[in-house]
Amino acid sequence: MRINEDEENLKNDFFDGPDIPEPVKKPKEPTLQPDDPRYWDREESEFEHLKPRRKWVLWLWVACAGIALGLILTVYLRYFSPCVEEAVQYGYVEKIDRQGMVFKTYEGVILPYKELMDSTRVYKQDFSFSVTDAKVAAQLRRMQFANLPVRVIYKKYYGTLPWRGSEKILVERVDSVDPRKILPPEYLPEIVRGE
Repeated sequence: MRINEDEENLKNDFFDGPDIPEPVKKPKEPTLQPDDPRYWDREESEFEHLKPRRKWVLWLWVACAGIALGLILTVYLRYFSPCVEEAVQYGYVEKIDRQGMVFKTYEGVILPYKELMDSTRVYKQDFSFSVTDAKVAAQLRRMQFANLPVRVIYKKYYGTLPWRGSEKILVERVDSVDPRKILPPEYLPEIVRGE
């Protein structure tokens, strides 16, 4: 049986016959540069103007990378890098409550101690802040109900983020404070002086 297969394969030899010459390949035309006179003599293709310029592609990538890097840096500096760190404010907690639709944060207001006790200048503004830590918020609420002055340590950002609260100021720590230590004796209220 094996012999018959070999004989059949010999009969159907596809390589027998006249040799077919291989087609002659045309040499590739050299790409002409603008400084070669033949460059200007050739006919321009109707699609020639659509071919991208290789120099501009590189500069386009560099420009896109620069713009992307600038945007990333701007977002980082505006929203994630604080412009003020370890700042301190003294005062009385006027209110603190939990707010937010999706991200719940504590929002509060402190009446600055210096502003309350200074009778020579007009009262400027309250100290509005956000708190993300529930323990710090609970401590602020205790100080509010006890009507004690507080010392808060905070960070200030250029922009707000929903999970950080609606204010640019983010309180990190809170301490109770002795009123005698934050104002000169002549500005102390009568209650604190003991008169």
